[in-house]
Amino acid sequence: MLEVDIACRVGALDLEVRFATSAGVTALFGRSGAGKTTVINAIAGLRRPERGRITLDGDVLLDTARRIEVPCHRRRIGYVFQDARLFPHLTVRRNLLYGRWFAERHHRRGSLDEVVGLLGIEPLLGRRPGLLSGGERQRVAIGRALLAGPRLLLLDEPLASLDQARKAEILPYLDRLRREAGIPILFVSHALDEVTRLASTMVLLSGGRVAAMGPVGEVMARLDLGPAATEIAGGALLHLQVAGRRHGLTLLTHPAGEIEMPGLDLPVGHVVRLRIDARDVVLALGSAPLTGISIRNQLRATVTGLGRVADGTTEVGLDVAGEALRARITAASATAMQLRPGLAVLALVKSVALGPGAAAPDADEA
Repeated sequence: MLEVDIACRVGALDLEVRFATSAGVTALFGRSGAGKTTVINAIAGLRRPERGRITLDGDVLLDTARRIEVPCHRRRIGYVFQDARLFPHLTVRRNLLYGRWFAERHHRRGSLDEVVGLLGIEPLLGRRPGLLSGGERQRVAIGRALLAGPRLLLLDEPLASLDQARKAEILPYLDRLRREAGIPILFVSHALDEVTRLASTMVLLSGGRVAAMGPVGEVMARLDLGPAATEIAGGALLHLQVAGRRHGLTLLTHPAGEIEMPGLDLPVGHVVRLRIDARDVVLALGSAPLTGISIRNQLRATVTGLGRVADGTTEVGLDVAGEALRARITAASATAMQLRPGLAVLALVKSVALGPGAAAPDADEA
């Protein structure tokens, strides 16, 4: 269990953050300047906040009131920076063994071979960092951190400096890391597609404060976030199961209906998390399937709430067989349809709006 309660001044930002998290991957999410890196630097011991208390597994790492501050090298926290920071004069093997050198024998979690296998870096062991791609360097940096025997792993926007091809290269390994590493991970990002693929819990930072915290899908579907709602772009997550192929598209089933989408290649039976932007959801009154319409993805839903947005639009909260979805429509449309809590509607989603990064294997599956 990681518990954080800190406050400090960072330039013009008055940072005051309090949250607690435990197993799995927790995303510290927010736009640039929200205070994310300052928070994880305080957790790692690289920055001392003006006031605060940080504990990990019951051990006090920082308590300014009691003048306790454990040095960073004694916190047993692995830190992977955005730019990898490998030693350029050492081979990959020696970079990895450098991390191993810091781990006390009784704290070691896996052998060099196990970590190399987990991250798929065996062919790279004899190379120097200058001969690696950005994705390869990040995998080596993660391996070095794991071999130091950490009880918490901090990833500070590890994909931010990578192009789409390199991101696609490293994401499967990050998937494996969250499933198999066996340690909690705090993942810093301002990219929603990364968070929805990798994290199970989100801590949403906005203006130096925690605007919301909880399961990723629940935070994304909230209507009460005010200005912080722009951070998550009105998205929501649904859990669906791969049922096969139809009309050249992948068919996903949900208790509320079916979704067809392109660009997804997963085995039948696999559970996926699908991110749907509120702007891509069209509403129709009633619950009977519509015919004579080009939008084939139709989910039965019930209105749970409405929230007015400053630009003349309305956020509509929806319940789809127990999961939350959002639709963003004009306020005029919401009024004309007489939308209200409890009203049955159909949520329509264009297949072409679901890009290749919209769906990913469920982060909560083993």
